[in-house]
Amino acid sequence: MNNTSNKSFADIKAEDKASLLVEVLPYIRLWSGKTIVVKYGGNAIGDELSLSRFAEDIVLMHSVGIKPVVVHGGGPQIGLLMKRLGKEPKFQDGLRVTDAETLDIARMVLMGNVNRKIVSTINIHGPLAVGLSGEDAGLILAAATNKELGFVGQVENVNPNILNRLLASDLIPVVATIGSDTQGQAYNINADSVASAIASALGASKLVFLTNIEGLRKDIDDPKSLISTLSACELQQLIENGSIVGGMIPKVQACLKALDGGVGQVHILDGTIPHSLLLELLTEIGIGTMITHAN
Repeated sequence: MNNTSNKSFADIKAEDKASLLVEVLPYIRLWSGKTIVVKYGGNAIGDELSLSRFAEDIVLMHSVGIKPVVVHGGGPQIGLLMKRLGKEPKFQDGLRVTDAETLDIARMVLMGNVNRKIVSTINIHGPLAVGLSGEDAGLILAAATNKELGFVGQVENVNPNILNRLLASDLIPVVATIGSDTQGQAYNINADSVASAIASALGASKLVFLTNIEGLRKDIDDPKSLISTLSACELQQLIENGSIVGGMIPKVQACLKALDGGVGQVHILDGTIPHSLLLELLTEIGIGTMITHAN
């Protein structure tokens, strides 16, 4: 399967097409009717071609009966606009310090730019996608992380009613990671945390993190040491022995929290690879890392 991932379907020999379809069919049957949350990271959101391929994957999933929910970030895009506006981004412990002006920029980028692009690209294939943020219909109740970070929030609660209503109407929710507190104050929230919380609230069968790395490695410096499958306990051990460091720690913590919240399986894979989502979900070997509750 991986050897043909860069070819068009028309380029594949007839016998290989048949083998491919036979391999895919059991996975379509397995996941049809199930909810799968896909976190589309800001680092994975590339050019128009990459976004188009992602949209094709989401639409194909929907077409075979899977219920996808897209949760997206936009950190690099926020930072780019801040610099264009002459505002220097500041970080503390890996989190963006967010004053009122930075919050306005984040809302502008996430809802006015990134969310619109994803929704409109999916909707090229039909009237399927609906864009919303955590502020809509009380989806994400947020609270401040700490005063030094300003309007950086954490998820207090997810009310999945609006998502369930959209899914019941055969639509694809596309969620930007802005939440609000009980007084209506908005907060920018880490997209990994939001995706984990939404997947748990929906009782999703899978949560998939699309990023710009191929998955987890036994040796962070050796690309050949990619881990195909591991358990939550084994993942915790990798954190403790130092195999997972830096910015990956919050992501794997979100993975573990999702599993604790009842999500069936969690995947980490490189969203910059064409159709990586389909390769991971609908083939036997996959191309990333799958984390399960146990061996």
